[in-house]
Amino acid sequence: MTTYAAFLRAINVGGHVVKMDRLRRLVESLGHARVETLIASGNVIFESAARDRRRLESGIALRLERELGYEVATFVRSAAELEAIAAHRAFPESGIDLPGPAVYVGFLAEAPPPPLRKAVESLASAVDAFHFHGRELYWLCRARRSSDSEFSGARLEKILKAPATLRNLTTVARMVERCRGRGAAARTRSP
Repeated sequence: MTTYAAFLRAINVGGHVVKMDRLRRLVESLGHARVETLIASGNVIFESAARDRRRLESGIALRLERELGYEVATFVRSAAELEAIAAHRAFPESGIDLPGPAVYVGFLAEAPPPPLRKAVESLASAVDAFHFHGRELYWLCRARRSSDSEFSGARLEKILKAPATLRNLTTVARMVERCRGRGAAARTRSP
């Protein structure tokens, strides 16, 4: 079994309220094991024998759309991929350790082509900086709150012409810790 993290768009925003116990049951109904959620914003950790990320994403997305009545873009990463995402240093530490700045990770289905990457990167300002790495966008927001920036997930999706979901790097790091805890627990159970 492989440990995965799923980042779901449109969970508990815009009037779409989903209780986490219901979300866990829906993901479990697909045959996934040890399903847990972190924060009520669509962060799910689960185990599956499946190896095809796209099939995992489409299976979860289809079940959620059928049960919830609206489209839920789903982005799945393995525990190893998630660890690499959290470890990637997209910006110099000196610009991050000041009070206020936060780094967000934008999860995308595929790495965008260079012209679309440049379109996002051209939005860099005194408040915002951007860096693509693989399928992820790293966004350094130097404002007190991300809502103080002119950039947003909706703007990202409009430029890329594709769904995306953003998470604070702190949340991503917490997801990594939960995944690591599962690996430690599995090693303890092994003979």
